[in-house]
Amino acid sequence: MAGLIADPFRAARLLLHLRQEGVTDARVLTAMETIDRAAFVDDPGLAPLAFEDAMLPIPCGQVILRPAMTGHLLQALALPEDGSAKVLLVGFGAGYMTALAASLSRHVWAVDRYARLIREGEARLQRLGVGNVTLRQSDGLDGWPEAGLFDRIVFACSVPEIPDLLLNQLVQGGRLAVPVVRGNDRAIVSVTLGGGILRTPFFQQVPPLTEGRAAVL
Repeated sequence: MAGLIADPFRAARLLLHLRQEGVTDARVLTAMETIDRAAFVDDPGLAPLAFEDAMLPIPCGQVILRPAMTGHLLQALALPEDGSAKVLLVGFGAGYMTALAASLSRHVWAVDRYARLIREGEARLQRLGVGNVTLRQSDGLDGWPEAGLFDRIVFACSVPEIPDLLLNQLVQGGRLAVPVVRGNDRAIVSVTLGGGILRTPFFQQVPPLTEGRAAVL
């Protein structure tokens, strides 16, 4: 796990910024303070930006979300403190949010439309010693029905509507958190199955989900 330990001074500066941005969940902050975002960036030239609140490019034309958005999405999940949750993550990317969620949960199932990101990410997580994760290439809107029901589902990409199919893969009382973008209206929408709906406005850019599996990459 040594490759996941963050620079304490730069991490402390990032945590101060996250608190200013409204990320206040102590467990989420501890995970983001501990896990080095730079470990998920292949380009050495981008490593100095790992502790800045900026999106970072990764292969296949994808990005790692800003730390503030990552923190808000994990906070919106309201993960149980005992670490017992089964989590589905849509939009694996480079694996940073997956590693954070894995540190706070029993197991994480993560999907991405790009086989290259899954293949390289699986090797990266093994190298970093993150074992409670299962990955596969698939259409994110399909979820992972044979692995459910899930306690929590989170999207690392935006959609125009709440995906009903994914709600059907939650346990009763489970929660889905997803950035919903309709024109200029942007909000992290948290839906608790059998409960209520919370909307938290945001102003950062979140790339939209692209349906289907990539045929080439």
